[in-house]
Amino acid sequence: MPQALAQQTVSTPAAPRSRRWPPELSILMVLVGLALGFELLGWIFERQSFLLNEQRLVVMILQVSVIGIIAIGVTQVIITGGIDLSSGSVVALTAMVAASLAQSADAVRPVYPSLTELPVIVPVVAGLAVGAAAGLANGTLIARTGIPAFIATLGVMVTARGLARWYTRGQPVSMLGDTYAGIGSGVVPVVIFLATALVFHIALRFTRYGKFTYAIGANPQAARVSGINVSRHLIVVYTIAGVLSGLAGIVTSARAVSGQAGMGMMYELDAIAAAVIGGASLSGGIGRITGTVIGTLILGVVTSGFTFLRIDAYYQEIVKGMIIIAAVIADQYRRRMRDARA
Repeated sequence: MPQALAQQTVSTPAAPRSRRWPPELSILMVLVGLALGFELLGWIFERQSFLLNEQRLVVMILQVSVIGIIAIGVTQVIITGGIDLSSGSVVALTAMVAASLAQSADAVRPVYPSLTELPVIVPVVAGLAVGAAAGLANGTLIARTGIPAFIATLGVMVTARGLARWYTRGQPVSMLGDTYAGIGSGVVPVVIFLATALVFHIALRFTRYGKFTYAIGANPQAARVSGINVSRHLIVVYTIAGVLSGLAGIVTSARAVSGQAGMGMMYELDAIAAAVIGGASLSGGIGRITGTVIGTLILGVVTSGFTFLRIDAYYQEIVKGMIIIAAVIADQYRRRMRDARA
């Protein structure tokens, strides 16, 4: 009997442990595939390279850097199981307020004639404060009143857009100082985007803030029972998302060297798309900043590639919508697979 047992033990080797690839690898492969696809189409139809044009790549990254900054905040909101529809409007309101405090002394019609040529820190802090106030309003409405995130952020979205138009009665704010304009010049927006991504990648992966964020998204009730102050943490997450929208508004106005109430239109949807394409689950509890960065680049490649191939802008919107739907379907499929394995 012991001999038979020994033979059975030897003849039944342990199952090999499957290697788990990083979840961002499949998204990165999509990015590479899209880039190579546009490269091939470029040589077929345009007789030139899509990837080997340094200027085109720089412009592409510059274009998506603002969306990327917003998407980093939106990703954290989605991880908690929420949503933020107010980002684009907060960009506009922040741009207007920050630009009004960044006007140069030779501005023709300054918003505040006695407050021109202020140190650049003043409009920057003011813009971030406006974003923080909008995020605080979102978080407080959701955490303290129980209003669904969709409704709360939709209300703040409409309010912020209205305030942006009211602030100067719809008039643009122009003639900004050179120092402020430097925030949006060259590769500065890209540096800001990447630095922001690095900070919040570390915060989500290695700090208590990140652990609480994932715990709330996975199971709010279990998080509450384990001692997490869910309401307070949700307010913090939405406030951070608002601050990042404010930062995006500052960068946007600095790049345009003006503030306009129409800025940031539909940015919130692009940010949500970047987060979902990057692997963030709309059901909460899943998402990474690295994936969001890749998702942002995918949107940039699609937009830049369509422009490169001279495809009309409305086709870009159609394809972008299809990409969002495909990403959500993939998220639902992954969720069903996880539930089946559990």
